[in-house]
Amino acid sequence: MTKRLDIVFLGLSLSSSWGNGHATTFRGLLKGLHELGHRVTFLERDVPWYANHRDLRDPDFCTLRYYETTNDLRRTYACCLQQADVVVVGSFVPEGRAVIDVVASLCTGQFCFYDIDTPVTLTKLAADDCDYMCRRQIPYFDVYFSFTGGPTLARLAADFGARRAEPLYCSVDPERHRRTADPICWDLGYLGTYSSDRQATLDALLLEPARRMPDRRFVVAGSQFPSETVWPSNVDRIEHLPPADHASFYSRQRYTLNVTRSSMIAAGWSPSVRLFEAAACGTAIISDRWTGLDSFFPTATINTAGQAEDVIDILSSQSDRVRLAMARRAHATILAAHTSAARAREFVSLLARPRSARPALDLGVESAA
Repeated sequence: MTKRLDIVFLGLSLSSSWGNGHATTFRGLLKGLHELGHRVTFLERDVPWYANHRDLRDPDFCTLRYYETTNDLRRTYACCLQQADVVVVGSFVPEGRAVIDVVASLCTGQFCFYDIDTPVTLTKLAADDCDYMCRRQIPYFDVYFSFTGGPTLARLAADFGARRAEPLYCSVDPERHRRTADPICWDLGYLGTYSSDRQATLDALLLEPARRMPDRRFVVAGSQFPSETVWPSNVDRIEHLPPADHASFYSRQRYTLNVTRSSMIAAGWSPSVRLFEAAACGTAIISDRWTGLDSFFPTATINTAGQAEDVIDILSSQSDRVRLAMARRAHATILAAHTSAARAREFVSLLARPRSARPALDLGVESAA
């Protein structure tokens, strides 16, 4: 049996999914690790925008604790960080540079980074505009886990000094994401927080088809869309959809739309957790196009679209038999390789590989925060 590990995560937020796609990823991975018998602690910066929107206050798969400042983190959790077998810092952690320095000075076990935003991170690092990590810190990590695979992994090593970069894609909990008995009420739906670099695609692949197909029903769920956004009358709006309602949401759609951020399209090999959730719920998917998509979803499992006409043709011409067959194949693909349990096993397996020597720390001014 694999050694029972004591693992500490420091991430953006586990307690709140409000405007925060990281929560779903962390919840699935940590639940999978718990089911494998590992002890898991999640340390979260206590900030008001998440404190006011918490939808997971007392998880049954890990210990959830909060800290207020980096000094509080060091003072309160020094022993926890020193004694852990593995410590993982995630992307977009508030004051992440200072947090990394604090953890690096305390961690005696494996020290890892989990980048749920790899293309965004690398763009920020190249411009020296990343407030949650800096270049000098990348060699500290025994493993740099990346949401993005493909050529980006080699770039992390060659251009940014990662000692070891490994893909750790998102995953889905099939116990929480499964088909429900809800009747279908939307022809096409979309779930995602507003992002300016996704909006043009959302407009082309959902709002424009809605305008041209007034007899069909559409839905967009997600927070932070600008108040001036004009929604066609046949597009329902859901401001915030907690994870507990995702399965019902997907089950009520004939098709769900996946829209990828431009930086992740450029990098390729960056699947969204929404793809895996929808497939686990047996809902047919229409996705934008990007390199590497077929390595997760073979052609027979997914529809792709580049313009409104593609979506209109799928909605009006594809038979229910074909739609359901594609959905079944996608469902089987996800259950075979992309569950939270499978991802947790991958994570532990990758940690078991030999480590290279960690360089001496070069703590910067951030560590004094």
